[in-house]
Amino acid sequence: MILKKRFWYFFALLAFLGLAIPTSYAQQNTDMTRIQVDEMSDAEVQELLNRAASAGLSIEEFLELAELRGMPASEVAKLKARIGDLDLGEPGLKRSADASKRDPRKQADFDLITAGMFQPQEEFEIADPENEIFGTAIFYQKNRKLSFEPSLNQATPNSYILGPGDLIYVDIYGESEQYYEATVNPDGFVLLDNIGPVSVSGKSIEEATGIIKNRVGRYYSGLNGSSPTTFLKVTLGDVRTIKVHILGEVRLPGTFTLSAFSTVFNALYAAGGPNTNGTMRAIKLVRNNKQIAVIDVYDLLINGTADLDRQLQDQDVILVTPFLSRAKIRGEVKRPMTFEIAAEDTFEDLLNYAGGFTDEAFKDRVAISRITGNQRSVSDLYQSQYKMFPLKGGDEITVQRILNRYSNRVQIKGAVYREGTFALTEGLTLSQLVKNAEGLRGDAYTNQASILRTKDDLSTEMVQVNLKAILDGTSADIPLQREDVVRIASIYDINNEKYVQILGEVKRPGVYPYSASMKVEELIVMAGGLQESANINDIEIARRLEDADLGTLSEIIPIQVNPDLSMNMDGEVLQAYDQVIVRKRANFNMQKLVAVEGQVNSPGIFAIQTSQERISDLIKRAGGLNQFAYSKGATLIRRTEFFNTESEQLRRQRNLEDLRLQLLADPNNSEAQEELLARLFNDLPKEKDSPVDTQLAQNKKESLDQIASETPGFAVKIKQTEAVAINLQEILDNPGSEDDLLLEEGDILTVPKLLQTVRMRGDVVYPTTLRHESNKSLKHYINGAGGFERRANKKQTYVVYANGAVKRTKGFLGIRNFPPVEPGAEVIVPTKGPKVPLRLGEIVGITTGLATMALVISQINW
Repeated sequence: MILKKRFWYFFALLAFLGLAIPTSYAQQNTDMTRIQVDEMSDAEVQELLNRAASAGLSIEEFLELAELRGMPASEVAKLKARIGDLDLGEPGLKRSADASKRDPRKQADFDLITAGMFQPQEEFEIADPENEIFGTAIFYQKNRKLSFEPSLNQATPNSYILGPGDLIYVDIYGESEQYYEATVNPDGFVLLDNIGPVSVSGKSIEEATGIIKNRVGRYYSGLNGSSPTTFLKVTLGDVRTIKVHILGEVRLPGTFTLSAFSTVFNALYAAGGPNTNGTMRAIKLVRNNKQIAVIDVYDLLINGTADLDRQLQDQDVILVTPFLSRAKIRGEVKRPMTFEIAAEDTFEDLLNYAGGFTDEAFKDRVAISRITGNQRSVSDLYQSQYKMFPLKGGDEITVQRILNRYSNRVQIKGAVYREGTFALTEGLTLSQLVKNAEGLRGDAYTNQASILRTKDDLSTEMVQVNLKAILDGTSADIPLQREDVVRIASIYDINNEKYVQILGEVKRPGVYPYSASMKVEELIVMAGGLQESANINDIEIARRLEDADLGTLSEIIPIQVNPDLSMNMDGEVLQAYDQVIVRKRANFNMQKLVAVEGQVNSPGIFAIQTSQERISDLIKRAGGLNQFAYSKGATLIRRTEFFNTESEQLRRQRNLEDLRLQLLADPNNSEAQEELLARLFNDLPKEKDSPVDTQLAQNKKESLDQIASETPGFAVKIKQTEAVAINLQEILDNPGSEDDLLLEEGDILTVPKLLQTVRMRGDVVYPTTLRHESNKSLKHYINGAGGFERRANKKQTYVVYANGAVKRTKGFLGIRNFPPVEPGAEVIVPTKGPKVPLRLGEIVGITTGLATMALVISQINW
């Protein structure tokens, strides 16, 4: 527990001082008032100092920062005493004889030093971007990925002003060579070995170089004269820290310890930037009680030309006053936000701050809402006034979007080679628009075309034209107007798709596209050819009759084809919607298979030898029953007449898919086939289609449904197989009897092992499976399952035997005769239906009837 507590103190110090720990931990709001230095070990204090030194902090700066973060003064004094007891030794001046690694400049990373100072970001987030003040995000954002920390690896600027804490390197090279490292002490001197102190504080690097050169030149004569043989170079090592006071309307006013390379922007970033009431256009820099600069953050954000070379000095004051004035711009600009404006700013300046108009902005005019007296007024500002219109505080400018309409658009749809939108040029006519769409397709219906025209009141009218007459020049051409939609129908839009169908003994029965002069042989080849079972002498064409007498459904045309499907010049030519039916040869039979499973000596699949083969014959061929067989439980699974029957919907889907695959299978389809594919499968409804387009597509879908339909079936739920109850023992004892059924294709005979259980199901107290006991009645098993439930229908109890047979309970004069229970049986106890209460009228009727009967009986003379 003590170790855990001591670790917490050590971690808390690291977290609040931000010394080389992950930011996610450094930003935790730990209470520094809880720190107890006495609970820290010497090793932990030593590690803390090592981290502070790595961050570029002296012991004094480290202690000041701890007190600044809320550590009690008494604990700071204890920590100082503990540090003194560690005998760390005083850092001596590095001399020329000491080897110098010339490490890169080190300084505490400001993000880590100030970790935990800022409040959680959520308090400063603004949900509405238009109410966000431009520039605040650059100083304070959710992840604080943007940093203005100065680079410590830059070349030593000659204008840099030296001060206490700076480390300088003095290199002497040429005829004589020497090297010095020295730190500017609090008195402003650097102590050079064998030379003495040199005052450099408050001097620039350039000025300090001249001073040191004059002093060292007394000992190295080669440095002097017009032709020196020895040279001297002064460079900056570790950078000192300075204290900067940031006051006014900032998020975190106070005194901050920064790098001496820092600028005004570095300091503002440290303080979180101006708050919602602070200015960004007139930030004052005060040095030695004199204002030396006014910083405009917008120069950096808009133009990238901020005064970044102006470095801060120790004890500088940055004053952020309240904002000057603000104006809001919303709508179609790239940065719809609130901006601070200067007294001389115009709307053009504000537009520049907002990044300019978006692509869809209406640029000719903007609306300005301005405060006039005790209310607002609205003004229109036109493009010619943008440069000269002065802004005032509280102005709200709205930039609208351009209208979602076209000034010169016409459209053409339907049976043209290039549908789409075209420009309405001067004098454009219907025939010219057809030419611009690369002409009519071959399936275009030219007797009629329509133009959907929009009136001035936005209502529409339909203009019907004879397109053929216009293209022939026999009728006057029609000038087009803005927003006209020309629609040219296809002949397939007004006529049903033509198809033929082939059924029966072909390899791929189904629906096929119709072509003129098509013959039966061609259709059979398209269907993959004849099956082996096909009867070429028994083929019929069922032809649709359009004007048939009542009761006549179709015309039946019997035909014959050559066995090799060679062309018959006198053969029947198919018509649209013909159905070709190829029947099977009467004497053609394929092998029929049955199966035997379970307890026989040779289970497996068997082929039926003759049409008179029976179950007993199948058992003999299977080697007879083995010693484990339970003949009373044998079952026969037989196909029903609905085996492999498809629903109408599935059949239509299959036929449509077959048709599509047949057309897609050939990569070299003709133009007509490609058009058929497009008509059948690409013209389905789309979300953005007009009501007319949607209705045409719906008609197309109905046409597809008609193509896909075959002989109507029954949309009912059917079983493809069912169990047939048989008595195998009786069959084997009396082969050829009525019980010995003839075999049919697909029959599965199952002979189980001797079963030893009885299943109890239904309305019993505890439905379970019981052990079969010989000579026990059904009531015995009912009691074994806990007896009947309260709602049990005892009279309707029945038994399902292992072979599928069913027997129910019989009763006479209140005496119930329960069926016997055999191994493998299942006892089912049904539930009584709900009781229907008698209504008042029924009760009156019953009592009236009983009273009448009693009266009649009383009148009888016995």
